[in-house]
Amino acid sequence: MMGPVATDDRSTLHDPPSAPTSRRARRRMTGKQRREQLLDIGRTLFADRGFEGTSVEEIAAKAGVSKPVVYEHFGGKEGLYAVVVDREMRRLLDMVTSALTAGHPRELLEQAAFALLDYIDTFTDGFRILVRDSPVASTTGTFASLISDIATQVEDILGLEFKARGFDAKLAPLYAQALVGMVALTGQWWLNAKKPKKADVAAHLVNLAWHGLDGLEPKPRLVGHRKS
Repeated sequence: MMGPVATDDRSTLHDPPSAPTSRRARRRMTGKQRREQLLDIGRTLFADRGFEGTSVEEIAAKAGVSKPVVYEHFGGKEGLYAVVVDREMRRLLDMVTSALTAGHPRELLEQAAFALLDYIDTFTDGFRILVRDSPVASTTGTFASLISDIATQVEDILGLEFKARGFDAKLAPLYAQALVGMVALTGQWWLNAKKPKKADVAAHLVNLAWHGLDGLEPKPRLVGHRKS
């Protein structure tokens, strides 16, 4: 007579769930996380290769997803690029606007110069994207329109200074555009030259803006609290 057949229940009682190891190890991204990942990857590629030199295939490959995922989130490369540009424009405008806190006009110029140079130094990829001609219409416009927005922040400051000195305040917008444009173009040059130091660049920019060529100080100094 045969006894009961022994069964090994260890696999049933002690084995882990049968889900594949790779699935357990890899946590699925949320839609928001995936969108941010694609924006970061796109930002880096657009800065390095430009809009035309970047493909949806490469963006998807870097993210480890299929092309339809990129289309699902942004409708294509154009949509992704437009969001990247809009974000960088808002970031730069916010940095300049929040930096204008001093009361003295010369120190306000220093703060504006530092804000733009800080953005170039900290968000280099974003600045490289902004200074290129964009083939995509973004909601905040072009880099030129952004410079115009920043100039508007400076315009009121110059207007008050012009009135105090007996100048025509109606010319303040012209001077504001000239000043901000000068800083932006110098920033493009400084991004590649990497010298002199940021504080020195700011000091010389304000020296030219404040004194004009006729009244340049041989060794310009910063009057505000920030020295680097």
